[in-house]
Amino acid sequence: MPSVIFDTVLYTAEVINTPSRVAMDLSRARERLTGIAVRPIERKAEAVLEEIRLRDEARRREILEKPGCSPENRPAVDPAYFQTYQFYQARKKDVSDPTSLIVVDEADRLQMNSLEQVRSIFDSGGMILIGMPGIEKRIARFPQLYSRIGFVHEFRPLGSAEVQDLLEQRWAPPGVTLPRAAFTPEVVARLIRMTSGNLRLLTRLLTQIERVLTVNDADVISVEIVEAARDSLVIGQA
Repeated sequence: MPSVIFDTVLYTAEVINTPSRVAMDLSRARERLTGIAVRPIERKAEAVLEEIRLRDEARRREILEKPGCSPENRPAVDPAYFQTYQFYQARKKDVSDPTSLIVVDEADRLQMNSLEQVRSIFDSGGMILIGMPGIEKRIARFPQLYSRIGFVHEFRPLGSAEVQDLLEQRWAPPGVTLPRAAFTPEVVARLIRMTSGNLRLLTRLLTQIERVLTVNDADVISVEIVEAARDSLVIGQA
């Protein structure tokens, strides 16, 4: 099985933020990423130590069950257990921070001193700033930060064909489970009109559709279900 490398931190900026809070949040996120990196070592250590423990326990039981053996003859614990434990602890300490990319969502919420804090924390690595239109103009006023930007990309609404393709492929937002049956053409057309290709709105609408299905104990996505989901989100008529 190929190795899976976790090297990216996703950070969503809060509405109220300070450089110190940003630094603390990013530090915790990178610690969690490092924790993921050491898990294979921890699992290996647990398996090896359990094998040593069981083998040593059987050896000691065999000695204690021999005729004439007294409690004073109780054998010592196999030193290999502690040596192995120390070996894997050292391996865990040798694991460095794997973060090579920080993705900052809602970056337009960050004050410039907070953005500067992000840059200074990760000056030698990759960074992606995701925000509302106009964020690039704000950053352009700060040459020290703007000069480090490689390119700017604007995410435009999906076309009708692209939305239809997503729905035909049974795409759903993370954590959302929808019925296996294919969307009817009427439902697809209604979703396209309601969202106008806005992927965030499509994500919210499909998430709400799952909730409406659950509440109504339904297993078919009908136009009525879609409209009920739209009304509960208050996203307007289409």
